[in-house]
Amino acid sequence: MQISRRCLLSVTALSLLATSSPVFAQQPQKPNVVFILADNVGYGDLGPYGGGELRGAPTPRIDQLAREGLRLTQFLVEPACTPSRAALMTGRYSIREGLSLILVPDGPNTLSARSVTMGELFKSAGYATAIFGKWHLGKDPQSLPTAHGFDEYYGIPPDMTWDSATYVDKIELTHSLPAPRDILLARGPQIVEATAGGELRNVKPFTPEVRANIDNELVQKSIDFMRRQKAAGKPFFLYLPFSMGHIPNLPSGEFKGKSRIGNYGDKLMEGDHHVGEILDALKELGVDNSTLLVFASDNGPSGEAFREYGNEETPDMGSPGPFRGELGEATEGSIRTFCFIRWPDTIKPNTTSYAMFSIMDFFPTFASIIGTKPPGDRPIDGVDQIDVLRGQSATGKRDSLLSFIGGDLVAARWKQWRVYFTDIYPTGIGPQRQPGPGSASAPMAGYPKIFNIEMDPHEDLNVFGSFPFAGEPAVKVVEEYFASVKKYPNPPPPNITQFQSGSGR
Repeated sequence: MQISRRCLLSVTALSLLATSSPVFAQQPQKPNVVFILADNVGYGDLGPYGGGELRGAPTPRIDQLAREGLRLTQFLVEPACTPSRAALMTGRYSIREGLSLILVPDGPNTLSARSVTMGELFKSAGYATAIFGKWHLGKDPQSLPTAHGFDEYYGIPPDMTWDSATYVDKIELTHSLPAPRDILLARGPQIVEATAGGELRNVKPFTPEVRANIDNELVQKSIDFMRRQKAAGKPFFLYLPFSMGHIPNLPSGEFKGKSRIGNYGDKLMEGDHHVGEILDALKELGVDNSTLLVFASDNGPSGEAFREYGNEETPDMGSPGPFRGELGEATEGSIRTFCFIRWPDTIKPNTTSYAMFSIMDFFPTFASIIGTKPPGDRPIDGVDQIDVLRGQSATGKRDSLLSFIGGDLVAARWKQWRVYFTDIYPTGIGPQRQPGPGSASAPMAGYPKIFNIEMDPHEDLNVFGSFPFAGEPAVKVVEEYFASVKKYPNPPPPNITQFQSGSGR
């Protein structure tokens, strides 16, 4: 009887130790992370932001995503594709990486070997990593995603975007290169793949036919990647920058004619379907509750500059909602777009946050979630917004944001104020009017333009005379940025219009 009592006491002590001691306490599992990035989809395009059915292109699966997670209403990006993707991957203003303009094939700027990307962040925490889609940060060996922490890469040329699928057709149309089509296809843009540390391998020519079906491929490869990592018992980071929204919006056969607004709407509905496929796969794999999923756009809509691009005489523009602007500008409609974040058991479903949230903020926020730290040898412009995700802060840790185009600091946001240091306006007149990337700019005559985007979302009334105080905090943010540049100089900004003798550029 005494022995039994002693055994019982021992079992009880071990039980208490197991439940109270940090040595035996079960550590929280690191979540899988899936980041789906649309391309040039405007704030007003999707159902949860007032689009969807109203735009002639219902988005039921994205509506579901909004109900199951958090909808950001002040999600801010950079003015164009490459800059936003550089900011997302590094947590820094794109100008700090020399990538503050849209990358052009064989251009002078490319992601540096010294850059630290989100792929490396997750890799350092033991994650399997993959990117399927558009990289757009350079094709040099040191610039590839597989040189920056990604185990797998499959997608379009890493220095090009989705419209490169039309290059061969345009060359033939204009007789620019006198060569047979098979040679042009062999030399032209290719679908590529690579694994960590390896070289790019050409898979097949990137043609309009491939363009129409590319998102089907990317989603299936994404699901296969997640299935393999689930079987291996390894946490995964999946980066899926697919083509939804970007010219030429060529829908696959299943979605051709589905919307009431042509190819652009068809591609919105196709993208909605693909988001649903990812959600279904997470549930099927049993990792639904342990996966943090983000769905966002890299920019505002393509707008006027590309409205006729391959859309069979219907406008291929996108909608910035109540705001003004389009891809390539620094206006609110260009840099504010949609973002949903779903993380069951952590993020309350069907919630909305008006906190100012930059695309750069995901880098330090993810670092906090997976238990790593951003590099300490350079400025990190993103801020940790985990309290916004958990519903513990209504305002978050950001109240300002700068906007760059090339080497120029053109605008700033401070709270609800937009402050312009450069006047950006469309070039040309009539049919030759060029907004967006074709815009011109000129310095202000001594004073900035100031708009209150809550009083005036469309930025129609410059209120510098009424609210001059709003410019002072914005200027302070600018001064702090330039102080950091003195300590950590930026690389040369991108430019393909100015040349120096003997430099090759």
